Amino acid sequence: MLKIATVLTVLALGFGLMPPAVAAPGDQRQELSAQSRPRVTIHPRYRAPGPNAKRYCRFWLAQEYRVSGTVVVPRQRCWWQ
Repeated sequence: MLKIATVLTVLALGFGLMPPAVAAPGDQRQELSAQSRPRVTIHPRYRAPGPNAKRYCRFWLAQEYRVSGTVVVPRQRCWWQ
């Protein structure tokens, strides 16, 4: 229950639903929109599939070893041909 309350508080602060803390008179705060953001360019590894391409997927169940014990989780791998 404490985790849920913490997550909701963080989300509320992130979306500006809660009032901000009172800042000192000499405190200068910058707006996030005023900061410069780095530009990221993504280059595809492969060319796009053709118009007749089909997407194939393989599904299986795999064991994962966690602190609470071994669990079975679904896995998926897809590709275009």
